[in-house]
Amino acid sequence: MAFLEITDVQKSYGDNAVLRGINLEIEQHEVICLIGASGCGKSTLLRCINALEEINGGSIALDGDVVSGEGVDIDRLRRTVGIVFQSFNLFPHLSVRDNITLAPMRVLGVPRKEAEAEAMQLLERVGLAAKAGAFPDQLSGGQQQRVAIVRALAMHPQVLLLDEITSALDPELVAEVLNIVRDLATSGMTIVMATHEMSFAREVSNRIAFLHQGVVLECGTPEQVFEHPREERTREFLRQIVASGRM
Repeated sequence: MAFLEITDVQKSYGDNAVLRGINLEIEQHEVICLIGASGCGKSTLLRCINALEEINGGSIALDGDVVSGEGVDIDRLRRTVGIVFQSFNLFPHLSVRDNITLAPMRVLGVPRKEAEAEAMQLLERVGLAAKAGAFPDQLSGGQQQRVAIVRALAMHPQVLLLDEITSALDPELVAEVLNIVRDLATSGMTIVMATHEMSFAREVSNRIAFLHQGVVLECGTPEQVFEHPREERTREFLRQIVASGRM
C-alpha cells in the first residue's frame, strides 16, 4: 500500500463535477507535481486531501489509515498533512514569530520557549531570522510565502501540500520561494504540489500527474510526461505551455 493512497475520489459542487474519480498513489519521501489547465481540479484535490473539502465518493488513506469520510479525526489529519496556499493566509495582527508558534503551542501543546526556539531555527533555514519580530505587511510577497511554508513545517507534517504557492508572486520573487521547496524536496519531505512552474516541476518531481477534466489523465516521470507524453491532451497542453514561453 502506498503512503498516501487516493482512490476514485469524487467531488462536486452542485451539478459541477470537479473531481470525477481521481486515482493516485504517492510514496513516502516522493515529490509529485500536479499540472493541468486551470479548473482541472488540482487545488480541489489538495483541499480534499487536507479535508478542507468533503469528498462525495472514493477514499483517501494515509499510512494505511482512511482519512476521508465520517468519523475521521480532522484535527489529527491536519497535524499530519500541512498545506500552503497561494494567498499566504498569515494572521496580519501577529508577528512572524507568533504566526509560526501559534499552532504548535495551541494544538500540539509545545511550550512557548521551545516553540519560539524552533521557529527561529526554521526562519534561519529560510533566511528570515531577522524578520521574526516583523508583521506580515512589512514583508514582501516572497517573504510572506516563506513564512507560510515555515508555519506549516512547524507542525512537523508527514505530507506537505503546496497549492500554486508562486502564482500570487511577482516574477522576481518566485525563485526565493522555489528554493525553499527545492531544499525540502532534497531533505526527503513528501510533497504534493500543484504548480504552473513547469521547469521547476521537471527538476524536483519524482513523478508528474497531468489532470484533465477531473481525472489523472497521465502520470509518469518528468522525462516521460514532458518528452514522451502518451495522451494527445497532454501533448496539446504542453504545446500551449511551450508557446507561452513558460517552459
